Amino acid sequence: MMPARYPSLAGRRVFITGGATGIGAALVAAFAGQGAQVGHVDLAAGPAAALADDLAGQGLAAPWFRAVDVTDVAALQAAIADFAAAAGGLDVLINNVANDTRHDPLATGPGQWRALMAVNLDAGFFAAQAAIPLLRAGGGAIINFSSINALLGPAGMPAYVAAKSGIVGLTRALARQYGPDGIRVNAILPGWVVTDRQLDLWLTPEAEAEWMTQVALKQRILPADVAGLALFLAADDSRMITGQSLVIDGGRT
Repeated sequence: MMPARYPSLAGRRVFITGGATGIGAALVAAFAGQGAQVGHVDLAAGPAAALADDLAGQGLAAPWFRAVDVTDVAALQAAIADFAAAAGGLDVLINNVANDTRHDPLATGPGQWRALMAVNLDAGFFAAQAAIPLLRAGGGAIINFSSINALLGPAGMPAYVAAKSGIVGLTRALARQYGPDGIRVNAILPGWVVTDRQLDLWLTPEAEAEWMTQVALKQRILPADVAGLALFLAADDSRMITGQSLVIDGGRT
């Protein structure tokens, strides 16, 4: 399936967190395919290099990349500033990075709780804090990644559920405050997207069979499907959409 073309994305400066693998890699590839200038951060430098080589093999520009732990606020904000300086500005921030590690509520200490919040919620806030002054120069878009788990509240991952619920609230608050500056802020809530991580850890044949009984569309949700929605939200075609939480889950919720 070929993605739609959005002329307004050509040359747009797009920064993505967690861009080396999974949904993040699909985002990097999708925006590069639109002719955007893409920068991203991730801890996985090896996969990031492989992604850059793959894009170059397709005749696309290699993305700007820096290995960054997004829980290091200073390093994250410096990366955003440095990418914007190299690209001549910033038009789109995509807060994609996440960690959905399962954990027992009764066995979770303060350190583990704070670590999960730091990557799943705090990083989105502090990335936006660095991006908003840059986006104010010409308006722009912030796309935050939440999850349908914020709506469903499954067991075994309370920090992830709490953080992703917080992302929805953060999205609405930032949309309201910075709408007068021409900045649009929306959230994407994916269902169970088939990535290598999910296949390696949790998406067993039995679990997938159960998922298929719960959805209206009996197909896998792929990273490219989610990236297609992000393209629309970053493009001028969605210029009057802000403060919204858009679900892409095959009809699960």
